[in-house]
Amino acid sequence: MSEAITTARPYAQAAFDAALGLSDLKGWSDAIVSLAASVAHPEVQAVISSPRVAKAKIEIVMLGLLGEKAKPQLRNFVRVLVEKHRVAELPEIAEIFEALRAEAEKTANVVVESAFALTVKQQESISVTMKKRLGREIKLACSVNKDLLGGVVIRTGDKVIDGSVRTRLGEMATALA
Repeated sequence: MSEAITTARPYAQAAFDAALGLSDLKGWSDAIVSLAASVAHPEVQAVISSPRVAKAKIEIVMLGLLGEKAKPQLRNFVRVLVEKHRVAELPEIAEIFEALRAEAEKTANVVVESAFALTVKQQESISVTMKKRLGREIKLACSVNKDLLGGVVIRTGDKVIDGSVRTRLGEMATALA
């Protein structure tokens, strides 16, 4: 995995620079994320990883997934990925691209897991608190995790704020032992 990220980084940076130059970070982001999801699909994975399939056919498949409305620069980017045998690294490229985009747009993706569905007011409160803490605009994604028992777990990047009842009980058990 770390090798894939290392080799994906220059491609993600090149895509980001091209998108930034075209003032189309969102368009490129949508396309790269979509392609990354596509290459994870078993049928596409079989085609792109097969040594029997010619680069020209892989290019046709990838450009077909991209769609006719894609800009020439984006189509050229996909051609380079095919030529350099980097199509399978699109998930890592997408991950790095999204991190670069978030940095440029001063945003942060925050994932909140809770034992029960959060109200709009609770979501707004978390969003305001995280905005103050991180100094960035927040893109909040909430999900329910019944294993938590209660409380919330908040993740952003490599930071985790664990306010779950399960963790608190574990801390108490450790302290009492």
